[in-house]
Amino acid sequence: MSMDLDPDEVFRDDEDDPENEFFKERDAIKELLVYLVDASPKMFSTTCPTDDEKTATHFQVAINSIAQSLRTQIINRSYDEVSICFFNTREKKNLQDLSGVYVFNVPEREDLDRPTARLIKEFDQIEERFEKEIGSKYGIVPGSRENSLYNALWVAQALLRKGSAKTADKRILLLTNEDDPFGNLKGVIKVDMMRTTMQRAKDAQDLGITIELLPLSRPDDEFNVSLFYADLLGLEGDDLAQFKALIGERFEDLNDQLRKRMFKKRRVRRLRFAIFNGLSIELNTYALIRPTNPGTITWLDSMTNLPLKTERSFICADTAAIIQEPPKRFQSYKNENVMFSVDELSEVKRVSTGHLRLLGFKPLSCLKDYHNLKPATFVFPSDEEVVGSTCLFVALHRSMLRLKRFAVAFYGNSSHPQLVALVAQDEIMTPSGQVEPPGMHLIYLPYSDDIRHVEELHTDSNSVPHATDDQIKKASALVRRIDLKDFSVCQFANPALQRHYAVLQALALDEDEMPEIKDETLPDEEGMARPGIVKALEEFKLSVFGENYEEEDSNIEGKAEPTRKRKANAIKEYGNYVWADLADNGKLKDLTVVELKYYLGAHNLPVTGKKEALISRILTHMGK
Repeated sequence: MSMDLDPDEVFRDDEDDPENEFFKERDAIKELLVYLVDASPKMFSTTCPTDDEKTATHFQVAINSIAQSLRTQIINRSYDEVSICFFNTREKKNLQDLSGVYVFNVPEREDLDRPTARLIKEFDQIEERFEKEIGSKYGIVPGSRENSLYNALWVAQALLRKGSAKTADKRILLLTNEDDPFGNLKGVIKVDMMRTTMQRAKDAQDLGITIELLPLSRPDDEFNVSLFYADLLGLEGDDLAQFKALIGERFEDLNDQLRKRMFKKRRVRRLRFAIFNGLSIELNTYALIRPTNPGTITWLDSMTNLPLKTERSFICADTAAIIQEPPKRFQSYKNENVMFSVDELSEVKRVSTGHLRLLGFKPLSCLKDYHNLKPATFVFPSDEEVVGSTCLFVALHRSMLRLKRFAVAFYGNSSHPQLVALVAQDEIMTPSGQVEPPGMHLIYLPYSDDIRHVEELHTDSNSVPHATDDQIKKASALVRRIDLKDFSVCQFANPALQRHYAVLQALALDEDEMPEIKDETLPDEEGMARPGIVKALEEFKLSVFGENYEEEDSNIEGKAEPTRKRKANAIKEYGNYVWADLADNGKLKDLTVVELKYYLGAHNLPVTGKKEALISRILTHMGK
């Protein structure tokens, strides 16, 4: 029994290879996270301004941020596990039966588990049900030995017992606006309770659990981390100064801070970097940029709604018996079939071990922008298995920066070996903290066939059209007008993906309406209609095409500027309306699209878009 050699399976594209860095990130260390939310009365009584110019309590801000993070996580990192734990509560619900701690959960889900649609739906209603079902009270009061913060850390530590520190990144994220939880106590009791709480936190950290603080404060009442939490978190010196500098920023955009913690850089894989004569060091790789794609289709059984499993069997054509031994594959060569076993094919494809091997160094000037084919991988040393890796890496890193060299190395998985460039990056620091870490970027170099030389359209330099000084001046003025300040591709979300996930969210949460999606890739019609931009555009067109240029009248949808003929008609009809009164009385919406275009055409404004966009453009032009 034999079958054709499948080139797509043997020589698949790098993007489809499970050994690709982006695929490996899914199998990297997953995260176990416990949200530890302070539910004391102070969280409900303290208010702060929000983006919509309303006020919200610190408890509302914390709850809304966690809910948004859960929605994001269930799409981006659904295999991470979370738990939501309130402390300083009236009711208690935890396996240790400790007072003042309530672990929020839904049926058919473990306390620490993957987020589900039901968890998100019920958590969205927690604010309405909180006082009735859970309640709020101060858990640390004079005359009592109860310590709700100690109990909360104990419960969180117990929740994070599953999984080892090598296979899971364990974290406790503490949200509170109380910078001195033991401020009401005095004397020996205060000292003893602070000591036991700090010891509990140290025990958790010794088990590989990271404790992070998200302080909630008001503009007129800054969170003083030095009173207690600096000692709890082990902050001192520069770390403490950087934390204090970020306190205001942490609260101003709590959603962004949570997102940064949810998507912290995680190790993708561990590499061995062979340098010379058996000398090698250990490196960790990190995917700084990942492509975002809709999830793959999962086929479900129509009766049980469970995922279907695909099985493949080979049947002998002569006997109809199932072939037990693995089939051989063949490749035709000179009218003969060359047979290959599965093991032989695997050995043929194994042209790389998947580790780095240093080949040499070249000046940074030899590395061109077009050599960067895809997002680079960041590498950083690790002493977990090879002691001394960091020391050797630092020496190599400093030398490469000083000499302005990059390293050329051989790298690749079994199906796609290639040359890579290791470019050293120096650390960048600001008063608010680290901007860029020290390390190296692993840049995937192209094969010679990947580089295409540009074909010149005009071989004779005299036949090439040249712009006049006036045209260059007008073009520069137009570009300055429409320049996007501080532009970054990260400012724009993929509208197709956002719509895809919005539909999934509406279906999963049984929402009546699909969340509104703003397509940030559409042109800013209101901005383009500003008088300054319209004037610069007209001057540029006049400079390039001349005064006698007539735009061809066509039915192409989306044409921005009216032709001269239509403009003359628009000016004629424009005088039949009292536009100021129509705008003041809100009567523009009663006009037809054709009538609205009379105003736009008469003022050389774009005439594309829906009726609402046309009205908005008119009001913007009128300054209303």
